[in-house]
Amino acid sequence: MVGVVSTKDALRHAQNRGLDLVEVSPNADPPVCKVMDYGKFRYDESIKRKMARKNQKTVTVKEIKFHAGVEANDFNTKLKKIRTFLDAGHKVKVTLQYRGRENAHKELGMEVVKSVIAELHEEAVVEQPPRIMGRLLGCLLAPRPQIKITKKGGVKKEPASDVKPSVKSSAANNSEGARSS
Repeated sequence: MVGVVSTKDALRHAQNRGLDLVEVSPNADPPVCKVMDYGKFRYDESIKRKMARKNQKTVTVKEIKFHAGVEANDFNTKLKKIRTFLDAGHKVKVTLQYRGRENAHKELGMEVVKSVIAELHEEAVVEQPPRIMGRLLGCLLAPRPQIKITKKGGVKKEPASDVKPSVKSSAANNSEGARSS
């Protein structure tokens, strides 16, 4: 912090030290300058950018396709696959394609997609609600963030990669219902 100095004095001061005079804030009145090694500054900035790219997490969108007449076993298999994708931190695009006469009964496909969302409500968040685009019905699911309490007492949200989902088959649900009756 030298204060207001003429440009010639500032340049002479920087050259005596073997450094550069860098204008930090040109819009200020008077402009703010800093004496530093500009080459080292640019190198440090490039290293910071590289580290930011390296630590950046890329989100992948996986797609699972259904049809309106999907059977229970195929439905459960695809649900398991969706759960593995969500556990890995990927987003999942659920698409349902109508074929032939299924176009006349679009409500059947909507029921399938709504049942997928209902089955995965604990593991996933609906990022894009189901909507029809021509012969396709699609929605986007993202992993539900898990809340962790840090050592300092703060709250930190993380993807649901640590949580193992409980997988119940429809047969297990039916047998539990039979016992309670």
